[in-house]
Amino acid sequence: MDRDNRRLAGSGGQLRPMLAISGEMPADDTQWAYEMKWDGIRAVAHIAEGAVTLVTRTGRDATASYPELQSMAAGLGAHQAVLDGEIVAFGGAAWPSFEALQQRMNVTAASQVRQLAAEIPVTYLAFDLLALDEELLLDQPYRERRRRLDELAFDGQNWQTPPAFIGVSGADVRAVSRQHALEGIMAKRLESRYEPGKRSAGWRKIKNIHRQEFVVGGWRPGEGNRASLIGSLLVGVYDAADLVYAGHVGTGFTTETLVALTDLLAPLRRASSPFGSTVPHEHARWAVWVEPTVVIEATFGQWTNSGRLRAASYMGLRTDKDPADVVREPTSVTAPHLFR
Repeated sequence: MDRDNRRLAGSGGQLRPMLAISGEMPADDTQWAYEMKWDGIRAVAHIAEGAVTLVTRTGRDATASYPELQSMAAGLGAHQAVLDGEIVAFGGAAWPSFEALQQRMNVTAASQVRQLAAEIPVTYLAFDLLALDEELLLDQPYRERRRRLDELAFDGQNWQTPPAFIGVSGADVRAVSRQHALEGIMAKRLESRYEPGKRSAGWRKIKNIHRQEFVVGGWRPGEGNRASLIGSLLVGVYDAADLVYAGHVGTGFTTETLVALTDLLAPLRRASSPFGSTVPHEHARWAVWVEPTVVIEATFGQWTNSGRLRAASYMGLRTDKDPADVVREPTSVTAPHLFR
């Protein structure tokens, strides 16, 4: 393997994942492949010399957090490779559970990591092949990269290659995703090249529900027996350099989650609002402002005409997301019945 490929496949690699735009179903199925949109942590896996290095979309080295994925190196045999994929937890179910994965995402102590790896093992779902042995594949079309990935037969106890659907109806694939309450599907243009770190129209994410990331800019204290904890989170999305207030998230929390969030946000307090837009008085009253460095994920009913969230519910922290990348996404596709 030459020097450039060794840098990508080895522990020093910093290849960022290609990103998708939010969009609608393609009009012509013949030009696209369809994949399920997996509910996990996006990571590029650099596999070389018997070791696996996992780099998230923010460039964080997550290798130590998921020791069970080191076995992927044996799954490649004599090959060395760079894979794009998603770290998921099944949590005893047939489909990935973001709730189960949450229990793994923010654990750093080695003893806890080992214990949770045994109790809640993760699986790496590989859906793209970026380099193989001495060959970089970034300029190859998706259809060729996917063919090469399928030829590897990369499947094992903690890793697998989920199917890509080519030459089939995207509507049928999406119907399956709805049936299993998945977030949506991915549409990938067959002739698209891989563009590291870029958001490309060659990939579309087509969501079934209103669900996205938000930046936490503050919180309102709880009441009664929750007076010492968070009552609701005040969140926003970026528009250029401004953090625009999007509303509050006040449901979906367990007591344990509220305690953890209170401990996380308390050291980030600041004197003034981080939002570039005005926060309504009824929300700003008693607000505790924080530095906008924490990203959460939430589901919600819809955006109001004034740009506020309606019926938002907390899903979990997104430590793998950069706050600067959090923007308002289109919400024309919904299936709220899945979450009733």
